Amino acid sequence: MICLGIESTAHTFGASIVTDKGEVLSNSRKLFTTEKGGLIPVEVSDHHVKHGPEIVKEAIKKANIDIKDIDLIAFSQSPGIGHCLRIGASIARSLSLQLKIPLIGVNHCIAHLEIGRLKAKSLEITEQNERKIEENSSCSDPVLLYASGANTQIIAYEGKRYRIFGETLDLGIGNFLDTIGRKLNLGFPGGPKMELLARKGTKLLDLPYNVKGMDVNFAGMQTKLDNLIKSGKFSQEDICFSVQETSFAMLLEVSERAMAHTGKTELLLGGGVACNHRLQEMAAKLCKDRGAKCYVLPNEFNVDNAAMIAWTGILQKQSGQETSMKDSKIDPYLRTDEVEVTWRK
Repeated sequence: MICLGIESTAHTFGASIVTDKGEVLSNSRKLFTTEKGGLIPVEVSDHHVKHGPEIVKEAIKKANIDIKDIDLIAFSQSPGIGHCLRIGASIARSLSLQLKIPLIGVNHCIAHLEIGRLKAKSLEITEQNERKIEENSSCSDPVLLYASGANTQIIAYEGKRYRIFGETLDLGIGNFLDTIGRKLNLGFPGGPKMELLARKGTKLLDLPYNVKGMDVNFAGMQTKLDNLIKSGKFSQEDICFSVQETSFAMLLEVSERAMAHTGKTELLLGGGVACNHRLQEMAAKLCKDRGAKCYVLPNEFNVDNAAMIAWTGILQKQSGQETSMKDSKIDPYLRTDEVEVTWRK
């Protein structure tokens, strides 16, 4: 089976060709960026309209297949920005009708976990603080720290659903970092630029550490940072260093608590913020102390991408699922734990 996956939940339009053996034949994407300011939904949807068709053609060409070889179309149906989801869904429906092949709607959050179970490798930080990737490792039943722009959740499989054991009470970690990045005039996305600045930081500033049970809260930290930035007394490097150390510690505290609660011994990092090497390093050290395994993905599978949509679509199709045209409407607010997982025993 060959599946074309289409991703359009937010700033990225992606298209990917994946086989039922888990082979990623192509994984093309086009990212909406700015030099100043942030993400405006109408502008991003215009970006997807402009670049969507060419990205689909590029993915098919890179996979070295004919469009008629495609057996299945999978698209990101939920959750996400409505303006953006509609573009990907429209292209997916059109291709499904044109090619007369089945359509599968995929939950974006769940897709991050499934691509992790397929492609993640274990990470260990040595005593010399060097990264060691175990290529032959496999991730089967992890707790997922899903850290992306709009989403921050601690997820694990239990009883035919991916249960949310903890989450943000306000901002997603990625949106929080991007907001601080805009205050520092770093443009969008700000997270990668903040990571580079943080490596040069030396002073840990006193920031609010808001963990409430299994949940986290970033609004208090954002308010404090607004005042610190306006004061002009602190360097960008120290601000970025302090933001990462504090916010990542919060995320990993609740992740470790979820591991203890579920008894699971694998921690998987997923989402765009999971590309951050400092977060990976902190997670790997946590797992080493617990006698657990830390799993990370190549960046192309951490960020929003269509390969994860295609692979999850294949899993859903193999379990007997199919999305009719009348049921293919987008659902921007569907939660991870509202989806029944029919493809896992």
